[in-house]
This record gives sequence, C-alpha cells and structure tokens, in this order.
Amino acid sequence: MLIQLAITGLLVALLPLAVVWVSNDPNKYRKLVWVTLFLTFDLIMFGAFTRLTDSGLGCPDWPGCYGQANPFQAHADIRSAEVLMPTGPVTLVKAWIEMIHRYLAMSVGVLIVAAMLVAWRLWLKSGRKSPKFSPWLPTALFLFVCLQGAFGAWTVTQKLQPVIVTTHLLLGLGLLALLAWLAARQGTQNPLPAARHGTSLRVPAAVAAVLLLIQIALGGWVSTNYAALACSDFPLCHGQLVPSMDFANGFTLWRHLGKTASGDYLPFPALTAIHWLHRSFAVVVIAVVAWVGHKALKTDGLRALGGWLLMVLALQFVTGVSTIFLRWPLAIAVAHNGGAALLVLLLSMVNYRAKFSVATAPGLSGAQRLAT
Repeated sequence: MLIQLAITGLLVALLPLAVVWVSNDPNKYRKLVWVTLFLTFDLIMFGAFTRLTDSGLGCPDWPGCYGQANPFQAHADIRSAEVLMPTGPVTLVKAWIEMIHRYLAMSVGVLIVAAMLVAWRLWLKSGRKSPKFSPWLPTALFLFVCLQGAFGAWTVTQKLQPVIVTTHLLLGLGLLALLAWLAARQGTQNPLPAARHGTSLRVPAAVAAVLLLIQIALGGWVSTNYAALACSDFPLCHGQLVPSMDFANGFTLWRHLGKTASGDYLPFPALTAIHWLHRSFAVVVIAVVAWVGHKALKTDGLRALGGWLLMVLALQFVTGVSTIFLRWPLAIAVAHNGGAALLVLLLSMVNYRAKFSVATAPGLSGAQRLAT
C-alpha cells in the first residue's frame, strides 16, 4: 500500500514538474518555487472543502483507505460503512474527497523535496555565495511539511479533535507563508536592507501578520467546532451586543469534538463564545490590515501589493458576513477560507518587502510581480 501511495504522489507531482521543465523561464528554480506556492494554495482550498463537506473521516485510517491505496480497492469496506450510516462519516464520495486531498498533499511534498534538492545544488554551484539560492529555507520547508503530514495523520486518528484540526490548518497556512517568502526572494536580484520608506512598514506589517494569525486560529476554532451559525444575526448576536457565553468550555483546548473536557455535550453558549470572539476580533484585524494596505499604497514598489491586500480584505469581510445571512453555503465558506490564505500570502510578501529593498528581476510574470 505504501509503495502504491508513493507512486500516486509522484504521478500527481509529474504534471507540475513537467510545467516547470517545459517553461520558457530560464530560471527553473524560480518557476518551481512559484508552482509549489500555487499548488499549496490549491491544497489549502481543497483542505477547506474537505473539512466543510465533513469528509475528514471519509477514510477512517491513515495514510490509506481501509488499508488500501485508493477507494477503488476499498470499495467493499466503504459500501459496508455507508449502508450502516448512509450520511457518513464514511461514504464513497467523502472517501474520494479525503484521498484526493491526501494525494495533493503528497504531490506538494514531492515538489518541496525537489525545491530543496535544487536549492542545495545551485547554492553549492555558486560557491555558497548566492543568498537567493540559500538552501536553509527550503530545508526548513521540508521539515515543516513533514510536521504538517504528522498532524494530518493525527487529524484522522484523533477523530477530528478540534485542537488537532486547527493546528493542522495553522501549519498549512504557515507553510504557505514560508513559500510566499521564498517566492518573493526569487523576484529580487540581491536582497538588501530596506530603504527608509520600506522600513516604516516593517513593524506595522509584522503586527498585522501576528494579528491575522490569531484571527485565523479563532476562525479555525469556529470551523472545527461547527460554530459558524452560533450567531445567526449581524452585527448583534442573538439580538445582543454581548450575549450569554461560556468561554471556559468553548476554549478548553484538549477535548473531543462536540464535547466538554468532562465528556458532556458542549453547551450552546460555548459555541456562541467561540463565534462571538472570532467576529469581535475581526474588527481589530480589519483595522490594522487596512492601515497596512493603505500605507503600502503610498510606498514605492508596494502599491500593487497594497491594492490587492485591501481588495482581498474587503472580500473576506463580505464572505464572512454572507456565511451568516445565507446560512453557511459551502461555496462561500470555502471562499472565506481562501480569502484568509490570500491574506497570509500577501502579508508575507509585504513583510518581505518591508524587510528588503528589491530590484525586480527582468522577465517576471504577472503573478511574480506581486512580489515586487
């Protein structure tokens, strides 16, 4: 089974690797990094789709499905489980969603290994003098993706325990942030200390990134505890500015899904507390990120990033409110997760530009110019 899974991951990774190989870009390493960044974003989006369709236990073991490499081979076991519980958690559709997510994750792992090996080769070839090809960040990415894989396994074996699922989400976005930093570095001739106009953004951009991380953790806690509809009105919650809430049970980290630490069912005020805190903290995050976007619009070399940051922030607010009024439709919920990932990506690049002044390399694609 493990050999079959490894072959599947390699086969899925062959297409993006072929795209890099046939590309007209003379810098294949830069192309590989950007393709890996793009597929990691896709993986996060599909991971959100997997979670929001309740497909996380579509295959209740790991890394295979009922000990097999794909749902075709596990068809009999899946059908037996589906007969017992027609709505899940195990169904044929959910099994395929979960396994496709795992195949994509394996392919991203293959691409990160490839990027690490190429970085080491180019760095040694350059006499260990080119900071652009420094292999330490790609090596850290390799270790990071291994940790992410471990939490992916624990997500299944711990039966969607909220703290494990939320950590898995945060690690995925952390991987995206590191890849965005690496991609931004490929768009520069030589990273240098930022000029004065960029330095003024360094602290605000870092603060915005930390606040966004906290907000995403709160949002992940909302999603993994199924608290998205705990407040069905906006801007009030149950018609009150501060409704009745149970923070103690809502924010007990080590507990089973839907249960308190003592094993009782999670009370509704606990779900209200989870939702309300995420909604309230969003006000702070929107204000700070909008301020950083506004400052970026006025900074040479950061105007495009600033504009994108403000547009995605507005979209994130709209999708967040829409999930309440439209009763959490799947497409909008996935888009809301995607907006969070885009904010992470953009803020990572803003932080890079605030730290370094960059000279744009010639011949960059439109996507790569986002890093400049």
